[in-house]
Amino acid sequence: MKPDQLEYFRNLLAQRIDQLLNEAGKTVSEMTDESTNLPDITDRASLESDRNFELRIRDRERKLIRKLREAIVRIDEGTFGICEICEGKISEKRLMARPVTTLCIECKKKQEVLEKQRGE
Repeated sequence: MKPDQLEYFRNLLAQRIDQLLNEAGKTVSEMTDESTNLPDITDRASLESDRNFELRIRDRERKLIRKLREAIVRIDEGTFGICEICEGKISEKRLMARPVTTLCIECKKKQEVLEKQRGE
């Protein structure tokens, strides 16, 4: 991959990390600032449900941040855009859609077929 393409992806990944961390910060701020005293148990249950949902989203984003950072490491190591199974190039179109991917589309399809056969 060309240096300017790698720099583009590095910036894209870094921006996404910053965006996710900013959202996480907002969530923490909202949850700690909120001093709601809801006497109605239905309202409290609804608030608790909303908080749990928000925390599940943030947990998924935490895992995504880890993958984004790993992709930046792959850029630094020179392995970004190379399939970890067949060692072929991952198409730029695929990387644009999912910059954290480590598999080319063919290897990913094979992996999904195997997972489906095993019932995963």
